[in-house]
Amino acid sequence: MPAAAARGTVPAVSLVQVLTTFDSRDDALRLAHAAVAARVAACVQLVGPITSVYRWQGSVEEAAEFLCVFKAPAEALGSLLAFVRERHPYHTPELTVVESLFTDQRYLAWASDEVGSGQTGG
Repeated sequence: MPAAAARGTVPAVSLVQVLTTFDSRDDALRLAHAAVAARVAACVQLVGPITSVYRWQGSVEEAAEFLCVFKAPAEALGSLLAFVRERHPYHTPELTVVESLFTDQRYLAWASDEVGSGQTGG
């Protein structure tokens, strides 16, 4: 639990952002639309193209990719991660979770409503 939450300054429900990349805009948009339609994410932002430099199978690689930022209430994280893992075209996708230290209450309520009304457990 973040220190701010322990002090009672962060709501019990917080927002998480799941970051992942795709090698095509079409794949990124397809998964973004599917996640919102399935109510595992309230919003997905697509950024790119970006340039990624990484080591893969012993070689340094460079690739154009598209970054997706999936947003959901923290309690929906398990469902969101499972959804993205199952549908991601990469063999080893980046799945990085960032928990928000602060989220405007109106935005958080909206995100919770958008994901909560479709949640079946996670």
